[in-house]
Amino acid sequence: MRYFGIIGFPLQVSFSRDYFTDYFRHEELTAQYDLYPLNDISEFPALVQARQLSGLNVTIPYKQQVIQYLDELDDTAAAIGAVNVIKFMREKRGKSGSVKLKGYNSDVIGFSDSIRSHLQTHHTKALILGTGGASKAVDYGLRQLGLQTHFVSRQPTETIYGYADLTGEIMQNHLVIVNTTPLGMSPNVEACPDIPYEFLTDRHLLYDVIYIPEETLFLKKGKERGCVVVNGLEMLYGQARAAWEIWND
Repeated sequence: MRYFGIIGFPLQVSFSRDYFTDYFRHEELTAQYDLYPLNDISEFPALVQARQLSGLNVTIPYKQQVIQYLDELDDTAAAIGAVNVIKFMREKRGKSGSVKLKGYNSDVIGFSDSIRSHLQTHHTKALILGTGGASKAVDYGLRQLGLQTHFVSRQPTETIYGYADLTGEIMQNHLVIVNTTPLGMSPNVEACPDIPYEFLTDRHLLYDVIYIPEETLFLKKGKERGCVVVNGLEMLYGQARAAWEIWND
């Protein structure tokens, strides 16, 4: 039996568990995928010692915090500064004493593949809402696709916009807007990022990394303004397929 799973908190909803459980059943694989909710990232080493794991996914809020416990990062994860896939290399000894842990970021693959076909020639600049682990992958992916990016946060700095800074001119110059915050995620479906939706047009592309619900309030407001809208489901399928390839490479 091979064991896989996901760490994060909270973990009431998990696309990854359903996806991999169905995949293992369909492929008749002797494998199991479990949820490992950690109240604090300091619980991670004990999990590694207690379970004979072959691989883990990492979700909010530990995509950056988990790096301190890893022995190595692949080039993409290192450039982004966030990890959502951990490979357990049991033939090599690492910080844990019994297994070497290597971090990867498959969010980039999933995101880039899912947004690429929706980009038009006028989509040259993007606003990224949020500055957490997912935002780093989105930023990396968009820049690889040739777009200029600018972060938006509730805690603005000299280089990061605050939501109150978003003028009509900024909105008109940034025709791709990606929500990487949890605002609007089930069960808090009445929430949405506080951007000036009145400046949205049919030239805008709105992308939400959230997939439950399929249409967040952020996307609904964009659709009402004529925007092209995309949710995070395609991204999840892409990152899950990439994770499986990493674990079995």
